[in-house]
Amino acid sequence: MTGPRIRRAAASAAALALTLGPAVPAHADGTPAPGAGSGAAPATGTGRTVIGDGHIDMGPRFDHGTWTVQIRDDTTRPATWRDTSDVVLQVKDTARIEVPDSEEFGFLGDPGDEVWLLPQVQQDGVLWPGWNSQEPQVAANVEREVTWRLTGVEGPGDFVLFLNGSFGTPKVLFDSTKEFPQETGIEVNSHVHGNWAFTAPGTYLLDVRMSAVTKDGRSHDSRRTLQFSVGPQPPRKAFAARAPEDRKTGAEPKAAGSSAPLWWGIGAAAVTAGLAIGLVRRTRRPTDQEGEQP
Repeated sequence: MTGPRIRRAAASAAALALTLGPAVPAHADGTPAPGAGSGAAPATGTGRTVIGDGHIDMGPRFDHGTWTVQIRDDTTRPATWRDTSDVVLQVKDTARIEVPDSEEFGFLGDPGDEVWLLPQVQQDGVLWPGWNSQEPQVAANVEREVTWRLTGVEGPGDFVLFLNGSFGTPKVLFDSTKEFPQETGIEVNSHVHGNWAFTAPGTYLLDVRMSAVTKDGRSHDSRRTLQFSVGPQPPRKAFAARAPEDRKTGAEPKAAGSSAPLWWGIGAAAVTAGLAIGLVRRTRRPTDQEGEQP
């Protein structure tokens, strides 16, 4: 590498280390997400919006009795729940770094490659997305955990979302070069963050699914698409993109190397390093049931 390239790589490695940090107990089980302390339930917003800074969470809720996956927007006061189809999550160029010269981060690409990273630790001017299972009716009624599946992806590059282990070693939870569906478990009443990395600018569509069993034995399931705009493109362009085509409930897993390949991981800087890694669950086939609040 040339001198400037070496300096840029070293700077990126330092920035990555500061940005990722160890998996720390930022929000322990039962600790409200930012803006979640109010006794009143957040309203459901209407109209399309782009969110490129501040804190948001994705998670399940019982909306008028129906289990659904939505985005909790904490950039508003009070917080607002939004349908995923109404939200583009913007990954600005301020999130762009170079892959450090370290084997531990080889899953992000070659040293010096550019990636756009939304970190597990909040950074000014960069979106801070997480997910939680703390909506009051979810926390009160779900038995043990919510299962979060990734069932399809589309985008111009690769995606990884990962967490750091007990000694700072990155832990990739999901990888879109592998078969779908992939899944992780989210303990009930928890709030977690992870490192979301994209390898190319453009629009990414992430087909996600959250399911759970409530204490009365009923199954609940909701499938939605997350829309990301990465890099300098007009972020509202992502609203016009098509959702992943393979959206049939119970679809067979896709093999690596399918059209529009995309690394897509789902992970967290969880309540503790041990719990974060413990959130990964065995792969199971999707269920087909839609449920309502007990």
